[in-house]
Amino acid sequence: MIVELIQEMMVLYGFAIIGFTAMKFNILNKSSIDVLSKLILNVTLPCLIIHSLDKTFTFTMLKDFIWLLLISLYVLAVATLLAHWMGKRLQHNKNKRATYESLIIFGNQGFIGYAVVMALFGEEEIIYLVIFNIFYLILIWTYGIYLFTKNNGEFTIKGLLNSGLMSTIIGIIILLLPIKLNFIISKTLEEVGNITVPLSMIFIGSLLAVVKYKDLCRMIKDIYIWLATILRLIAIPILVLPFLYLSIHPKLIMIAFIVSGMPSAPTTSLYAQKYGGDIQFSSIGVLLSTVLSLITIPLLISIIKTLIKV
Repeated sequence: MIVELIQEMMVLYGFAIIGFTAMKFNILNKSSIDVLSKLILNVTLPCLIIHSLDKTFTFTMLKDFIWLLLISLYVLAVATLLAHWMGKRLQHNKNKRATYESLIIFGNQGFIGYAVVMALFGEEEIIYLVIFNIFYLILIWTYGIYLFTKNNGEFTIKGLLNSGLMSTIIGIIILLLPIKLNFIISKTLEEVGNITVPLSMIFIGSLLAVVKYKDLCRMIKDIYIWLATILRLIAIPILVLPFLYLSIHPKLIMIAFIVSGMPSAPTTSLYAQKYGGDIQFSSIGVLLSTVLSLITIPLLISIIKTLIKV
């Protein structure tokens, strides 16, 4: 399992290197970055969301689903409050504060989360991760946008009716209805959605290519990037541990605990690009947490297996 996880992470780094190289050789330019951002946020990511929620919902699993939703809601609420508290103590500008809070709250629960759950439990258990991610998807498309727009006058209620939130709502409806999308629609959504992760990491790599070496050295020494990474990878999953003392199936606890410790989501960099956040800070934060998750994810798996004696 550890070998498979490392391979998945190395693929992510490979995508970022491609983006970095393409920018350095002028295959991509600053206008290309803007196009990539819009393409991911408005096309590929919504397709990925709808396809991921096109699963078979059974009411025999209702109790497990309710527990997953409650754990997710609790973790996200505490993580949001913690990030807000930490953000108030940030001595940087307001744009960096939005990025900082987003790096803490939102993890890469889509791609890496799916890879880890698949490796640990198999494809049949992906439905549990889908349920666990519902509140996450709603939050990242509402509060996530609010973080980046509240200080620049761009925030409006109408603006929250975006493609990401609408695709989440559509996906939830599909999940709850006793039907599945037909093959052509499902396959189209899957193929388009599958390019989201490569494009996101190419996007981040291209952003890093325009960072000057001295700025990179300065930011990698920034204590706030390291604090955000530690909170995202270690502190947030610890929030799940109190649920060990409740009558919940151990498998649900394992999924919630491990997935809560995913590295920061590339969506943070996409929002920073679109809404005027600190792009360099977000890109380095995402990559740093992704690199360190090679160590922390296996550690989380070992801890939870020890605690529930699997």
